[in-house]
Amino acid sequence: MDDRRRYDRATAELEAPFAMLDLAALRANAADLVRRAGGKPIRVASKSVRSRAVLERVLAMDGFRGVMAFTLPEALWLAGHGFGDLLVAYPTADRHALAALAGDAEAARAIAVTVDSVAHLDFIEAAVSGVRSRAEIRICLDVDAGFVALGGRFRAGALRSPVREPGDAADLAAEIAKRPGLRLVGLLAYEAQIAGVGDAPPGSGGYARAVRFMQARSARELIVRRGRIVNAVRQYADLEFVNGGGTGSVELTVREKAVTEVGAGSGLFHPRLFDFYRRFTGHPAALFALPVVRRPGPDTVTVLGGGYPASGAAGVSRLPQPYLPAGLRFAPDEGAGEVQTPLLGQAAQDLRIGDRVYFRHAKAGELCERFDVLHLVEGDRLVESVPTYRGEGRTFL
Repeated sequence: MDDRRRYDRATAELEAPFAMLDLAALRANAADLVRRAGGKPIRVASKSVRSRAVLERVLAMDGFRGVMAFTLPEALWLAGHGFGDLLVAYPTADRHALAALAGDAEAARAIAVTVDSVAHLDFIEAAVSGVRSRAEIRICLDVDAGFVALGGRFRAGALRSPVREPGDAADLAAEIAKRPGLRLVGLLAYEAQIAGVGDAPPGSGGYARAVRFMQARSARELIVRRGRIVNAVRQYADLEFVNGGGTGSVELTVREKAVTEVGAGSGLFHPRLFDFYRRFTGHPAALFALPVVRRPGPDTVTVLGGGYPASGAAGVSRLPQPYLPAGLRFAPDEGAGEVQTPLLGQAAQDLRIGDRVYFRHAKAGELCERFDVLHLVEGDRLVESVPTYRGEGRTFL
């Protein structure tokens, strides 16, 4: 039975639009991430999942340990539901959440917050200054892992931390060590230019070669610089973890002795943007289904909704992908619409009012910001329906 018929049978009693998760594909993707990690634990990036029930399923699998959260309120909420070993991977400016963390000894033992400047330390101390019986705040130092060349005229990688060199990191680690109530426990360095940029992009072969050249140079530079940074920081703190990488770089990042764990999340769902890597092939696991509501012409159908672009620089690559039935494409002058999306192609000839078209989101967890439930499919059966963060009334961003 092909995937489309299998999904139609499993979800026959559901009304579209809905979001679903193919559990066999999820397990296969998880197993491949673990294989690529070569024995080092994988910290699950919750922003790519955004369902507490799915996070629990993944963390129950061998090879996964801990959560990389995206906000402190999210981490506090997860800690309140029994999750431990939570790293908030982005600095927080939430005074109320910081005060709550400092006032909850159990949560404070489970959560580490990220900083990259003295200004962050000052902010944290001011936010918790009025808390009685204040718990120690666990700190993770975020380091810039971007690639810089041509004397600084070329840069690839996310614009994150200003801390780049071993001396920078050592100075900040020394400052943390001076401050009572703060303890440096971890280091984070995310190489977005490798982990989040496919080395087999569609289109120009010249661009693909340039990406591979940049990534090879970046990996060589980073293995030396990250190692030196870790050694410098260990002079001031007994680090519990050094986190690096992402779905697109797992097998490269774990080769570094300085790295003790890798972060990954998108690879579990394998959204469209992760089709363009040579090093691994995933299985589309998270999909959303939209109903056909019009037939404007013999090779055209219109589905309800669909305007779910992914974050990042605007462009075609951020649009969802009509996936099943294969062969459908967006109308060039409409794209994915807020309330309706026309789809063109020969495959439209066999679609009738009420039929489903299955889509893949360009990125992973943002799909769950659109739907309150994920329907879990095993083979051709719907085995469970679980809430997303949104379904539990939680919208952290």
